[in-house]
Amino acid sequence: MSKKTKLMLGDNMESLKKLPDNSVDSIVSDPPYGLSFMSKKWDYDVPSVEFWKEVYRVLKPGGHVLSFGGTRTYHRMVVNIEDAGFEIRDQIMWLYGSGFPKSHNIGKAVDKLQGNDREVVRTKPKQNDIRGGSYAGENQFERDYISVDITKGQSPYEGWGTALKPANEPICVARKPLSEKSVAENVLRWGTGGINIDGCRVNFNGDKPKECELVDFRGDGSQMNLNASGKERKTIEDRNYIPNEEGRFPANIILDEIAGELLDEQSGISKSSPTPSHKRKGNVVADERTSKAAGMFGDGNILYGSNHNDKGGASRFFYQAKVSKAERNMGLDDFEDKVIEGRDAGQDERAVAYKKRPTPTKNTHPTVKPVSLMTYLCRLVTPPNGIVLDPFMGSGSTGIAAQLEGFRFCGMEMDKDYFKIAEARIENWEQYKKFIK
Repeated sequence: MSKKTKLMLGDNMESLKKLPDNSVDSIVSDPPYGLSFMSKKWDYDVPSVEFWKEVYRVLKPGGHVLSFGGTRTYHRMVVNIEDAGFEIRDQIMWLYGSGFPKSHNIGKAVDKLQGNDREVVRTKPKQNDIRGGSYAGENQFERDYISVDITKGQSPYEGWGTALKPANEPICVARKPLSEKSVAENVLRWGTGGINIDGCRVNFNGDKPKECELVDFRGDGSQMNLNASGKERKTIEDRNYIPNEEGRFPANIILDEIAGELLDEQSGISKSSPTPSHKRKGNVVADERTSKAAGMFGDGNILYGSNHNDKGGASRFFYQAKVSKAERNMGLDDFEDKVIEGRDAGQDERAVAYKKRPTPTKNTHPTVKPVSLMTYLCRLVTPPNGIVLDPFMGSGSTGIAAQLEGFRFCGMEMDKDYFKIAEARIENWEQYKKFIK
């Protein structure tokens, strides 16, 4: 294991007590949501106020906490974080398109109670059925293929359910209060207090914006003042405009690739204006040949602005985290394949075999986060060479992300099996480079 990484097995409250005060730069973690997920004991409750107070102690003043939460219990987690002394700064919403509905079919349940017949409206052919099949080794299965009937009843409750399709997870953005009078002073002393805006800008898809001539957006060919003192005046046609090439300002929404595709299907293709808006002030800065920007435009023959000369779907305004099934088991070649057992509490017990099939995997942790997502989050709130702490390490995605970004990492995990998985994945962190944009 790298000298930049420290992994601690055991209860995280005991592990935290071993860390000095003000020694950690950021917290990026996916703690229990308090949903009893898949009947796991570790998910019976959200982290307590006492836990977050210990996190508060080890975090440097101005350091940020990024903590995932569940949509139903997020409020409980955030209140505990706030009661421990943190400032709640924002919420990042991770939107994904791969969630599986966990809704109870009320109409079907009513028909079962009343003994009503249901009409078969269509059939899904060749769905995988592994009931009675066995794992044959070498990643092969003995499979039977069956057809699944889709039925419809006539009761007034047909079409009613109990839950929406999960498609987002909120991430609490909290900060330990500054110890200095200003953010600038705090950054100079501790290195913490701000977020890495330029390092997390949303890159352009495809070609970068190109230089373009500034068009006559007033429609009258009128001349524009170059500065407030009325110096040299030029017509719009005499000038060129260079759009912002740094990427878009990071937003508090993150998409996975599926959510990005769905958003683009709804939004269609749009084009960003190549010119600065005359209705907004301060969106253009002077070029390097001038000492200041005055009025709407800076002196010189070239305009620099905040607009972007690009086109695409609405997803281009947000960071998109790459999700790959291959990364789940990467670095675990020496581990035995196992079946993740259990179901999410509240999952409808439908007699649909292909939705109940066991899934052999080397990484048995049920809530593995994408490495590209965790990399982005670590970069957002961690200063150069800073220490990222994950007190709920799980299978180690945050540790991999910290290594990829060149940060130091401290991870804590109480489950021995998950700890071994995390240790192996973090040890093989270089294999994950291909998943990072």
